[in-house]
Amino acid sequence: MATPSGPRPASPPPAIPGTAAVAACAAMAVSYVAVLYAPTALLRLPPPTSLRSFLHRRFVCAAIASAASALATASLLRVWSLDDFADVLAVFGIRKDHLLEAVAIPLLLTSLVYAGSFVARLWLLASSWTRDSDAERISCGGRLAHRIQAAVNDVMVWRNYVVAPITEELVFRACMIPLLLCGGFKMYNIIFLSPVFFSLAHLNHLFELHQQGCNFMRSLLVVGVQLGYTVIFGWYAAFLFMRTGNLLSPIVAHIFCNVMGLPVFSSPPTRGVAFVAFLAGSASFFWLLFPATSPELYNTWLHRCNCWHGYCRWT
Repeated sequence: MATPSGPRPASPPPAIPGTAAVAACAAMAVSYVAVLYAPTALLRLPPPTSLRSFLHRRFVCAAIASAASALATASLLRVWSLDDFADVLAVFGIRKDHLLEAVAIPLLLTSLVYAGSFVARLWLLASSWTRDSDAERISCGGRLAHRIQAAVNDVMVWRNYVVAPITEELVFRACMIPLLLCGGFKMYNIIFLSPVFFSLAHLNHLFELHQQGCNFMRSLLVVGVQLGYTVIFGWYAAFLFMRTGNLLSPIVAHIFCNVMGLPVFSSPPTRGVAFVAFLAGSASFFWLLFPATSPELYNTWLHRCNCWHGYCRWT
């Protein structure tokens, strides 16, 4: 394997049976969800008394599942044979080189899909600004500071923008993709296959919605839309990881998409401007998708690189 910060190829990753790779990925997906219910189902702990304690318990469970998946991947791929601990971390895309590129370029690329959303929000902001008095405009800074403080103290913010993106990308990209590559699967097959496991981890929402009193058909519709979105994002996140070889790239894209939600296709108050912006942004996204994720931008050494992420195979 090539050390990300230096141009030296090393021994190739070990080959493992394809069935073993798929079985390991499926087990990781199931365990990532199953462990969330372990405190009450297996440990017989009392039900949490608040949303905060409930999510804190789930944060711990997600961390345990992620660590177990990383250890299982390391054992299957025999990464302990690598001489440098930095090389061991690099197997999972955890690297200290090319950090600016790994964060900024995927973030800017992903934002293009949300051009319509930006136009709609700026339009709304401009409309409210013209209606507000001078005193209300001065208090905008205070309201912003209050919102930031409230976000920091909001456990749902930590769930959606910190814990979920980091643990999910670690398990479903950093652990599964090297396994599938070493299992002999081709890169494009992995891009379209790995989101299947990602979607499996969201099927528990069907059960939870039904428990909350939502009828089955409505729950099925809600979860179906969510699964469709997670599959599409999973394709993109796998693509980013395999093109850059850096775990930060899908993580920042995941956080950004969670913050923005579904892209705005059109907004009546903008009189079609948001729709045009969405079309232009989407066209730019697909036009720049391969140039902006060129492996040369994120890696020093590509020639004869026996990497774990497939980025050297694109050239």
